[in-house]
Amino acid sequence: MGNLLTGIKRFLSNKNTVTIICILVGVAVLYVGYNWRVNQATSPVKIPYAKQEITSRTKITADMIGYTEVPSSLVSSSKNIITNVGAIIDKYVSYGATIPENSFFYSTLVMDQSEMPDSTFADIPDGYTIFPLKVNMDTTYGNSIFPGNKIDLYVETKVDGKVMFGRLIQSIEVLAVKDNQGQHVFESTTEARTPSVMLFAVPDDIFELLEKAEALNLTIKPIPRNSSYTQNPGDTVVDKKEIEDYINANSVPLS
Repeated sequence: MGNLLTGIKRFLSNKNTVTIICILVGVAVLYVGYNWRVNQATSPVKIPYAKQEITSRTKITADMIGYTEVPSSLVSSSKNIITNVGAIIDKYVSYGATIPENSFFYSTLVMDQSEMPDSTFADIPDGYTIFPLKVNMDTTYGNSIFPGNKIDLYVETKVDGKVMFGRLIQSIEVLAVKDNQGQHVFESTTEARTPSVMLFAVPDDIFELLEKAEALNLTIKPIPRNSSYTQNPGDTVVDKKEIEDYINANSVPLS
């Protein structure tokens, strides 16, 4: 027994032996640690996803939600993915956003009902009013006028049997385009929606002028421009003084 212990001590006291043992222990630790991390990263996690496209302002119900398993590393690398279905059901898709079919749910796209003011009417400056212009597929050039575009508004009417046609408002920004259900026309990628009203935020004096023009049955036509017109916008102003004078001359002045 004594000889065995002496042999073990000699074996362990050998520098080469100690080096080999340290290397083997290090390799074992690295192997175990690597496998632990791989298992942690690849272990499946069950998370919800959208079974259908869910458009802006839509209430999310249980039948719209499916479940799938993904590696846990996907969840940990994306802090905005919602894994708890309780944080989704009976919530709403935020304004201006769409959750595509088969997409995961992200916290930036889901809101409580109390957080859902109509973005169309948010942040309208003081002294401005929303003007709704009735439109259709033809007058929007086949849905070619988008929110954010800068366009012109032309007026057409007959005066003493002659046509009066000209630009009334120059460089006006399209705030929104909605269908006859009040839904934003461009918020869905799968559902074709027909434009019914185009909304603008205009100074109060221009709002009154446009309302008078409609009351006089003047035809107001939205006229699109190119991208440079939007990217380098001018002031929203009345262009043709003659048309403005005609509208005011045929309206009752208020004191």
